[in-house]
Amino acid sequence: MSKSYLLLTIIFAVSVHAQIKKEWFPSGLNIQPFAANFLEPRAGFNYLVSEKNIRLDIGTSSDIYKIQYENTTLTFGADVFTYTRLRSENNFKFPVEAVDYLFGLNAGYKIVNENKSCGFRFRFAHISAHLVDGSFDQNNYVWRDGGNPSVFSKEFFELFPFYRIEKFRVYVGLTYIFHVVPSQIGKGIYQFGFDNYFTSLTNVFTLFAGYDFKLQNTGSFTGANILTAGIKFGSWDRKGFSISFSYFTGKSIHGEYFDLNENYASLGFNMDL
Repeated sequence: MSKSYLLLTIIFAVSVHAQIKKEWFPSGLNIQPFAANFLEPRAGFNYLVSEKNIRLDIGTSSDIYKIQYENTTLTFGADVFTYTRLRSENNFKFPVEAVDYLFGLNAGYKIVNENKSCGFRFRFAHISAHLVDGSFDQNNYVWRDGGNPSVFSKEFFELFPFYRIEKFRVYVGLTYIFHVVPSQIGKGIYQFGFDNYFTSLTNVFTLFAGYDFKLQNTGSFTGANILTAGIKFGSWDRKGFSISFSYFTGKSIHGEYFDLNENYASLGFNMDL
């Protein structure tokens, strides 16, 4: 009896191993970026309509290693982002005021069952922020708007569980900041949101919308809201190009302005890499 059991166990293990697919540098992303969440891979720019500023995003996420078994996929990857604040001036000049850098590692786990899927994305990352020469008034030899360069740096873990039905997805976000400068910034960030890609009559483009709410302590607890809607050219869950209109209210997304309240609409153009 024990020999038969051992033989069956070996056969089962060999069978499972044969069905597991492993791949280095797979195409696409296991976990599709959340449409309204700010810390996502983007390559494009947003024109802040009411502020006459521009945010330039240059970033990418890549799955490096993929393990797939039946309807379950596990991936490990990396993130490298920059998001830059520019001021619009005459003669097509755009002085750079601030730049933030993010780099980190991520893991994605997803289970697909017919038209439903669920899973999570885990990320470990570092962000540093800097004022640059566009924030300096050369005529008066002072920093603009009474600002001064300061150290802003944080390292954090984040977990984003999600659940999708068809093309509608809802998620929550839990972030733990284990090291941060300045010290008055709280350790926790709490998020929830959703995105939806609407059924299209053509394979050329898809309409989409998303919302994200973030609660963080930057001296006191405050909420930030991002509402976005637009059109994506290309497959809704693959690489493509998107044009979107967004509304933001809350503390600035730039670390050097972490305690600055902002409220603006923006028109965005983005390459989904």
